[in-house]
Amino acid sequence: MELIRALDFLKLKDVSGGWVDAVWDFEFTETEPLDAAIVIKNGSKEFKTLYSHLLPYMTDTEVSTLGTDGTSQSVWTVFGDNGVSVKSLVAVLSYFVLGGKSKTASVQQRISALQASSLYLLLLGIPGSVVNKMFHQILFDTCLNTVSNCWPQSLVKKRKKDTLKSSQADGKRSKPHRKDNDEMEVDENEEQEEEVHLSPQDLLKIREGVVLLVKSLLRLLLKFPLKDEPQSADNCVQMFAKLTNFEPVIGELTFGAGQDIDDMRTMPELAYYGLWLLCSSNHGDEKVSLGRVFHRVLYVILMMSKGESGKPSLMMATQAVLAARDQAIGFVSHVVDELKEPALPFLRILLQHISFRMVDKTDYRTHGAQAVAKLLAKMPCGDYASFIKWLFDYSRQSKVAYRMFALDVSMALLEQPEREANENLDAELVSFLSHRFLVHNMVFGRRSDASPTVRGHALTCLAQCLELPSMNATRSIKELFSTTSAQTVLEGNGSDGTLNSQTTQKTFKTLPFKTIEITNNDHASFESKDTMALLKRRVSDPKTNVRKCALQAMMGLLKHNVIMLSEENLAVLSERTRDPALSVKKKALQCLMDLLAAHPENSLVQKAWLRGVVPAVVDAESSVQEKALECLEQTILSQVKSHGSYSYRDAQQTLTWDLLGLLCDHCQDLGRYFSRAFTVWSKQNKFTAAFINNLISHTEAEHAAGAWLLLSKVASSCPRLDYGKILDAWDDLVRSKNVTVTTSCHILCVIGDIGEHLNEDTKSRIVEDIITWLKSFDMPLEVISASVETLCRLGKAEAVSDTQTFLNQHCGELVSVCEAYLSGVILNENGAQNLNEDLVVKHLYTLGVASLHCPSKVGKRIVLLVQSVLTSSVEQQSEGSEELAGSKPLSQFKASSMPSSVRAHAVITLGKLCLQHEELTRKYLPAFARELELCSELSVRSNVVVVMCDLCVRYTNMVDRYVPNVSACLRDKEPLIRKQTLTMLTNLLQEEFVKWKGSLFFRFIAVLVDSDPTIASLCEYCLVHLLLKKNPVMFSQHFIECIFHFNSYEKHKTYNKFPQTASEKAKFSLKGAQNKERRFTIYRFLLVHFTDAQRFNITIKISQNILACFVDGELPLDGDGAAVLAETFGILSLKEIKLSALSGAAGAGGDEPQEDEQMAMAKAVMQVAQKKVVSQVQKKVFIESMIPIIINLKSMLEQKRSPVLKDLMGYLQLTMQDYRSEVKEFFAADEQLAVELEYNLKMYEKEQEMEAQMVHCSLGGDAASGGTPILGSPAPASAHRLLQTGFATPQPVGPSHRGLLTQRLAQSDRRQPAKQRSGPHRSWVMVTGDKNFTPLDGSVKPKGGVCDRAISTPQGNINEVTFGEGVSAIFSDRRTGSKTGEEGRVLQLISPDQQTPVPRQWNVQSPLNQKRTRQIHQ
Repeated sequence: MELIRALDFLKLKDVSGGWVDAVWDFEFTETEPLDAAIVIKNGSKEFKTLYSHLLPYMTDTEVSTLGTDGTSQSVWTVFGDNGVSVKSLVAVLSYFVLGGKSKTASVQQRISALQASSLYLLLLGIPGSVVNKMFHQILFDTCLNTVSNCWPQSLVKKRKKDTLKSSQADGKRSKPHRKDNDEMEVDENEEQEEEVHLSPQDLLKIREGVVLLVKSLLRLLLKFPLKDEPQSADNCVQMFAKLTNFEPVIGELTFGAGQDIDDMRTMPELAYYGLWLLCSSNHGDEKVSLGRVFHRVLYVILMMSKGESGKPSLMMATQAVLAARDQAIGFVSHVVDELKEPALPFLRILLQHISFRMVDKTDYRTHGAQAVAKLLAKMPCGDYASFIKWLFDYSRQSKVAYRMFALDVSMALLEQPEREANENLDAELVSFLSHRFLVHNMVFGRRSDASPTVRGHALTCLAQCLELPSMNATRSIKELFSTTSAQTVLEGNGSDGTLNSQTTQKTFKTLPFKTIEITNNDHASFESKDTMALLKRRVSDPKTNVRKCALQAMMGLLKHNVIMLSEENLAVLSERTRDPALSVKKKALQCLMDLLAAHPENSLVQKAWLRGVVPAVVDAESSVQEKALECLEQTILSQVKSHGSYSYRDAQQTLTWDLLGLLCDHCQDLGRYFSRAFTVWSKQNKFTAAFINNLISHTEAEHAAGAWLLLSKVASSCPRLDYGKILDAWDDLVRSKNVTVTTSCHILCVIGDIGEHLNEDTKSRIVEDIITWLKSFDMPLEVISASVETLCRLGKAEAVSDTQTFLNQHCGELVSVCEAYLSGVILNENGAQNLNEDLVVKHLYTLGVASLHCPSKVGKRIVLLVQSVLTSSVEQQSEGSEELAGSKPLSQFKASSMPSSVRAHAVITLGKLCLQHEELTRKYLPAFARELELCSELSVRSNVVVVMCDLCVRYTNMVDRYVPNVSACLRDKEPLIRKQTLTMLTNLLQEEFVKWKGSLFFRFIAVLVDSDPTIASLCEYCLVHLLLKKNPVMFSQHFIECIFHFNSYEKHKTYNKFPQTASEKAKFSLKGAQNKERRFTIYRFLLVHFTDAQRFNITIKISQNILACFVDGELPLDGDGAAVLAETFGILSLKEIKLSALSGAAGAGGDEPQEDEQMAMAKAVMQVAQKKVVSQVQKKVFIESMIPIIINLKSMLEQKRSPVLKDLMGYLQLTMQDYRSEVKEFFAADEQLAVELEYNLKMYEKEQEMEAQMVHCSLGGDAASGGTPILGSPAPASAHRLLQTGFATPQPVGPSHRGLLTQRLAQSDRRQPAKQRSGPHRSWVMVTGDKNFTPLDGSVKPKGGVCDRAISTPQGNINEVTFGEGVSAIFSDRRTGSKTGEEGRVLQLISPDQQTPVPRQWNVQSPLNQKRTRQIHQ
């Protein structure tokens, strides 16, 4: 027979029975070597022949062998008739199977192992295999593992390494992963055994063997049920799941039950068909089978590879892996479509596990969210709404990764069409179907999340919603920012689960593939708030990432007209181009570009774009400069075409000229920044001849103003211009009166630039025109300045002496004209009566500008004239008394009768004169300082500040003594002067023309609490981002002196000793309880910007320089001293003074770049070690430096009965919370203090537990406005009422019995012995006014009982009556009647008389000793 002949190559008859028995005894885990005489060929041809002869026996219409009697025979009968031992056959096949298990196995051994495994699986599928005991679980599983054993693992390991590299070199480093991601480690330390080199032809042969094995297994699953072998079924699922991404598939896979196995060509197609077969009830309970299959498909969708270690490793998101993910999603969809209802619960479980096991990486989250959305589309409305409800609860879990993924899923769902509710849907679930719920509650509900990463992502999603094609999403966002829309309020009072926050911290390995149920005790409510104000706060968020995302959201809202394109809203974007963070500045520039592209015709958008982009040209960061220059070149420079090709229909050209028009009109203050751009472009040769000709073609058209603006910027760097057209424009300017001021200045600038290229006759004519023009004094001040500047440029010669001669001639002529006019106005008796204010201002201005170029032409008479404009002398001045008057400071003159604007310009002119003459500066500086103090005119004081700061640059040492006079303007009554002084002092400090001497620092820092928030914000920016970078120790050096200065304390021998006038002290004083909050605002600001080393050192310095001085008697403990001491303890109690290494602030930023897990673990270990070391050092310093001073200080305060003792005890209580178990060790020198501290801490802990119980009893709302619980939030008012009613003794209202010690004594649970209970039976008790009050001890009020019964009222018939625990009235003797408090009614009750001969009396005494009570009264 052919079958028997095909078996001959296995030489079954030559194999000894002992060897066969040994193989079976070892349960196919290992085989002994065969006898040397038995040589079995490793021939794939022979295996194929045998396979082809056995295959017909497995088909439905079995082709059986006919026996001698003509009847059909089964294969087992054939084996028996021919003496073929089934046991030996299986043993020999296992020999080949195990031979390919080694990594060093040859190609032929691997192929033989695959073919032997296929033969074994084929035999199992032939009817009768069970009877013949063919099935052995270990051998079956070994055959399944042959695929992974024979296929080279180097490819898999290479993929793992690439995955690791890709995660490390990701664009953004991921934030430290939590412990629950431990399973997704990439195993790098696997033993690298050397594998046999395999050629592509070898791999193809091995693949053929794998295909044969898989097809054999599929045929087996059609015939052989595995319901009794769950482990084998699970191994089959595992093998098929691995094969789903074995190789890429061209085209799309089709899933169906009627497919022919022989027609399947690709491995994923075979694998999914096997998974489909394993879903049937033939291989176990249908629910178990579905759960098993979906569990394995889960990792394919998550793009993970689950190895033998049980820990899934993340795979690189290549095209092949993404394709395998899509195929897995298609397979799950097919199963759900085919099985309907039975598959829906497992689909829900699958989606839940995708959510809980998703890694915190952007790409994987995005793909995972898309998978969830696609699979959710297969759910009916009821199940869909139920899952969205679950997802809403999931989105409020404590893990940041969960809340991030919920946002991604919401965005993926918003891309799908909105579902409509059917009639059978529960009314509670209807709201979960709408896109409105996803936008309002899932996306915008995270707007105030505790994590900055989630806050930022929520804002990004909000912006993306506007770009979606769904009109429902856009409409929902418009509802959020509509002032009239009614907002949704949805309370998540917990879903139907039990997975709390502790359970969610478990690793994936401990999370079974079952339904994940979530319980939320927080009530996340979405209230109708000013959403626009909240968005603006997010734009100023402390975290960089949040600010970027908020800008994106703001731009989207403006772009789609959700919010108004107002100047205020647009200013938010333009201001962020000056953000401290580089990425935020770039984001703001990009947002402005996008917004301008969306609304090119809107003038407010154009103005905001200019104010944001143009100043960025001079940014400190070169990359921001490049970005701004790119925006300007793209929008303005590259769009200048000739006038002939201009069309108003061309939006880009129209936009360019509109922007240039704004620069000439409303945005002239941006000219200096705009000029810097052209300076850079000139070095890059951006200005071609065609560009210049295009500009000149517009100088006589409707866009002449913009064209002259650009010409004024490029003329100096262009070698050749059309001078004829420019001179014609000059002639028109001289003749015409209709040219605008800005255009006139630009034409004058161009004339000055081309002056060196003009001949002498043309220059002389232009100079004559300018002088004539200036002498007319009918030009605006800006044109006067530009004309004088052009005059100087036209007179520039190679020889400096020739240039000065030209200037002395022409500018001296202007000075003489101005002198003559001012003399006529000031010295003539009737000159001031017919004063032309505008003309006087122009003469003063021209005098100041011209005098800078010809200082030799300025005489004493001119100085006196300008001085006389400011003041008039006590007696009428004459020309003969000029010298006398000039020698006197302005303080000796009467106030001038000149108008305010004239006097303000006189100050500027006098300042320009002083710049050229040092003796004038020395003479008039006292006068300027006097004007700052006494002058009541805003413009004059403002100009004096400018002049003195300019003089400080020129004559630094001379002006240094007047810096306190300038800094006193930081407390000026006018915000403009305060802001201007702050800006100019910052510039001087940056350039080190002014030093931090005297009171300057304290006056500067006091601006942080300015009444104008914009000035306070500007001060913070100047201090942190400009000055602190230059002097990092500036804050720590002045901190201790701040305490004395702001409390106006001058009794210390070292601090606060700089000279100040009484008026200056009054201006900057922050003394008193009314200013305490302002002082502590300053302290907190300084401490926040300390380094840990500075915080550590400042704590020591405070103890040595303040606390020790009180202990040693250097500082008296009077009223002022007590205030300083109390404030010192308040500062030491601030959380900002704690070391960030101990408080966990370091590295806790929510928008830190993401790191891989190994880096996160290393960083965590370093932080723990650092915290331990720092804690030990701080503990040692505290014991050695602080405790001796504290003990002595406490003793002194007790002796003097000082109220500061309360502050000291409060500080100690707060500090010793970190050393709870070491109180006695620390205060061994003062046992009483140690006992008090221990008791205080104990009572404090009880209070915390009670408050936690109150919150747990649902007495409060959500701690975080976004739905995320935030620890440390105050208990709600109702909880406080319950605490005071149930546990606290009502005390009389008075300052002497408030505070922690009184509360802990009142809440004491210690009692005196019962024998001391005698005396008057009267006490004060508090009865709650709440009818629904429930005692916390679980007692239930009897039916029909009195609602307002006092605690001291006896219940029923009892023999002994005592007070309830914790309600002894220690201070009851101070109260003399019935009163009504804030929390309830106070009743004075007397217990009923006893009928016994000797009535029992109440004996109420304090549970504490008399000494302790006396201390409390103190």
